[in-house]
Amino acid sequence: MRIVAGDFGGRRLKAVPGMQTRPTTDKIKESLFNIIGPYFDGGRSLDLFAGSGGLSIEAVSRGVAQAVLIDRQYQAIKTIKDNVAVTKAPERFEIIKGDAKRVLEQLAVKNERFDWVFLDPPYAKQQIIKDIDKCQELKLLNPGCHIICETDANADLPDELPGFKLVRRQTYGITHLTIYQKLEVGAET
Repeated sequence: MRIVAGDFGGRRLKAVPGMQTRPTTDKIKESLFNIIGPYFDGGRSLDLFAGSGGLSIEAVSRGVAQAVLIDRQYQAIKTIKDNVAVTKAPERFEIIKGDAKRVLEQLAVKNERFDWVFLDPPYAKQQIIKDIDKCQELKLLNPGCHIICETDANADLPDELPGFKLVRRQTYGITHLTIYQKLEVGAET
């Protein structure tokens, strides 16, 4: 696993030990960023089930100004910290250990807003639509925010989601990427 492109391109990343976390492959990561980027000029990202932190680190490497990474698993947080250290830019990352719903509420209290949200929950616990609704309800999403969902085939995410347009759906073996974009206020679906 490595950082594919950008300021930190080519640097190696660690995977979370054990079988609870499945890292996004370099091929999928490269394809994903070619769809939503491939490079950015600032903005903030939120990684709700960060795992190794690879998606957020890739986003910052490609120009996102700051990334917030959340995971509740101790081994994941330890791995994220090790991987962020590889970038030599720790000030561009905020790492939070905790339950996603609780942390989202804390971010809302702090009036945080995001331009990209990565949702890659454990496949057995996919509640992506609930997570998107919660982010909407808490007003965490800037207009135009991209929601990037990495799932398996069982997720069966809808083509139509109130307040969003489907940007793209792509399948890589057992991995499915679904990308939504938050509509501007008053925009038609």
